[in-house]
Amino acid sequence: MIQRRSGYSRRNLLGMGAGAMSAALLARWAKAAEYAKDSETFTFVVVNDIHFFDKRCATWLDKVVEKINGHKADLCLIVGDMTEDGTAEQNAAVHEVLKGLKLPYHVVVGNHDYLPDNTRKPFEAHFPKSLNYRFDHKGLQFVGLDTTLGRAGSKTVIAKETFTWLTGQLKDMDKKRPTVLFTHFPMGWLVPSRPDNAAELLNEFKQYNLQAVFNGHFHSSTERKWGEATVTTNTCCSFHRKNHDLDPRKGYFLCTAKEGKVSREYVQVNEGELENAARKA
Repeated sequence: MIQRRSGYSRRNLLGMGAGAMSAALLARWAKAAEYAKDSETFTFVVVNDIHFFDKRCATWLDKVVEKINGHKADLCLIVGDMTEDGTAEQNAAVHEVLKGLKLPYHVVVGNHDYLPDNTRKPFEAHFPKSLNYRFDHKGLQFVGLDTTLGRAGSKTVIAKETFTWLTGQLKDMDKKRPTVLFTHFPMGWLVPSRPDNAAELLNEFKQYNLQAVFNGHFHSSTERKWGEATVTTNTCCSFHRKNHDLDPRKGYFLCTAKEGKVSREYVQVNEGELENAARKA
């Protein structure tokens, strides 16, 4: 268990009377109990880059949804590129398949969720309120951010609107509680297509207990450290698309939040039966 400093050293306690010592210990235990309550153990799933394209993707994704449901996790994060072309038809189709999830899911927009004219109306129609937002779950603070710049896939910057929204929200967030950030574009240093001002975004969290940053866009397994946080990308979870490092695996993360920390394990989904089912569609 992660423990907050109580402010009482052994020397302080020895110099106190019995009553004061008991009060100090009770205060310390109360804080520890409060912290434990604020960081319950639970699991969640993180999926990136579905790139929904046609009916073969629907067959594939049905099987992925079934596999995710088997974990009985509390929630699922989907970090952008729900679709390949951002069309109304693709958004409607992927939204319909995701109805099969037996757990709440939360998405952020990816660059492929825009139309060629750099608008994202179909995405917003099917996944409303999924640009910049936050929510709490069992003591963890989750922050989803829009890091896109239209359909651009590289040499991008995170928009001023995202920073403005985040600055306002951080004022109401608990700096001590464990926090998870999820965005589409990679935040880790030296990861391809990292926005030019990604470091500036991470610095917004420097006084907060940021524990994990989940990203997509770069279809490959990468891991970086930023303070206490682990910053990752993962292989894509797409029937249609390949990974940028030629890794043949497709999959997602199954994460565990425990005692204020976040760990993860990789779950592969294109083994045998899933791959064959998609190919026969």
